[in-house]
Amino acid sequence: MTTSPPRAGYTLPVFACAAALAALHRLRQRQPLNTVLVDLIDPSETIEIPIEQVAEIRAGMALAIARSQPGDNLDLTRNTPIWTVVEWGRVEQTEPIWLVGGEGIGRQLNAGGKAAIYAYAERLFQDNLRRQLAPEEKIQVTIILPEGRQLAERTSNAAFGVVEGLSLLGTTGISQPLSAPGQLEAFREELQHKASQIKNQQQPANDRLPITHYPTLVFCVGENGLDLAQQLGINREQLMKTANWLGPMLVEAGLQQVPAILLFGYHGKLIKLAGGIFHTHHHLADGRLEILTAHCAKLGLPPSVLQEVFASTTAEAALKYLRKWDARSGSHWVEQVYSSIASTIDARSQDYIRKHSEQNVHVGCVLFDRDRQIIACSETGTALLSQLC
Repeated sequence: MTTSPPRAGYTLPVFACAAALAALHRLRQRQPLNTVLVDLIDPSETIEIPIEQVAEIRAGMALAIARSQPGDNLDLTRNTPIWTVVEWGRVEQTEPIWLVGGEGIGRQLNAGGKAAIYAYAERLFQDNLRRQLAPEEKIQVTIILPEGRQLAERTSNAAFGVVEGLSLLGTTGISQPLSAPGQLEAFREELQHKASQIKNQQQPANDRLPITHYPTLVFCVGENGLDLAQQLGINREQLMKTANWLGPMLVEAGLQQVPAILLFGYHGKLIKLAGGIFHTHHHLADGRLEILTAHCAKLGLPPSVLQEVFASTTAEAALKYLRKWDARSGSHWVEQVYSSIASTIDARSQDYIRKHSEQNVHVGCVLFDRDRQIIACSETGTALLSQLC
């Protein structure tokens, strides 16, 4: 029996932008649109998005509503309404398009409360809306997610410093169905293709050569890892999104004889590998605080500190506590603990690949915090990162 491949959808910024286009059209034409065309930019594709409702609120201000359709994915934003209000800009407005995060759009704590509207979303709005404006025209665009604050409580946004709502996050307009069962097969196919490409690169003659001589693929657990890896200058062709399928993807890398893998992700995800948990979705297994506490104990931290770490609400909260304790005591436990975790991730990942594929693959890791600041690199991870960047 054959199964159809999982159906992709579009990311949240696409529907917000579509609603903005519909609202702007209502200001101009006074006629509602049932659909609008949105240029995704990345990929270079124009798609048609349904518009649920359009209304004039008052003279010079209109509201349009679109509804999120992320494809065959276990995405909590499925069918979420996105409201966008467009109004003519004020004389003092310096830019043609001013984006405002309304109710349900998260705030970035590490950016002074700025709305969590990231680079791709900003570019999507600017490029699509500018084409509809005359040179002297200015508009203010307010994005509202009526259910955003409630939905955010079911995400890890707070771990990345985003509170009170959802982010308009993404590096592309396409929403890949990362959690759909069929997506693993799609990931494997992509990995097989990229493995065949790097096999054409010069291979090391023997295992005694430095790790920097090995062609490498970078496994990014989530969108934050993918975005940060690109910001660091890692070649996009070497990046692989894995979602939570790390175990199967590591084994496939072994079967495809990939020489080296760099695991690149948020510490609250990758720490699970140090405990032998190779499917990182929280519905299946957790153990993050237990693993962190175990490494603290192994290095000899006082019992009172172990109790605080174990009782923390999240891995990020435990990291914050350890940093404060270091600052008070003049110690360097964060560096030591996370170095221990990173080296364990490498060792357990290599063992996992060897056990299930009978292949030896060099594995390194890079762990970052909610502010996208790197906490720790394993020894192999440091060498591979220097090569990739």
